[in-house]
Amino acid sequence: MTDQTTARERATEPEDLTRLFVERANAGDVEGLAELYEPDAVLAFPPRSQTVGREAIRAVFEQMLAQAPHFQQEPTLPTVRNGDLAVTSTRPADNTGGRVQVVRRQPDGSWLRIIDRPEIRD
Repeated sequence: MTDQTTARERATEPEDLTRLFVERANAGDVEGLAELYEPDAVLAFPPRSQTVGREAIRAVFEQMLAQAPHFQQEPTLPTVRNGDLAVTSTRPADNTGGRVQVVRRQPDGSWLRIIDRPEIRD
């Protein structure tokens, strides 16, 4: 678990968010996961539903991490940028189709997820 008195690493590039997600999930850091999202972000999870807002997303991750899953870094696909917006994606090791996120540069220069679709099935 991350020490809450120390500042967590911020994503300085859009691609950092995927690495930070895996590191925090494997550490059981629910708050750290939630901090990777803007306050009004949308998470397309659980499947066939949407979770809206950082607090609701935090609750989803709390339930998910209670199962003690282990995440592995997946190969990233090229990031597409347009100013302060970017689309990041990975190719899942389990061949579930893909994972896609829309991220936005924050006023401090860091990046946060605004839309996260963790599963796209063919």
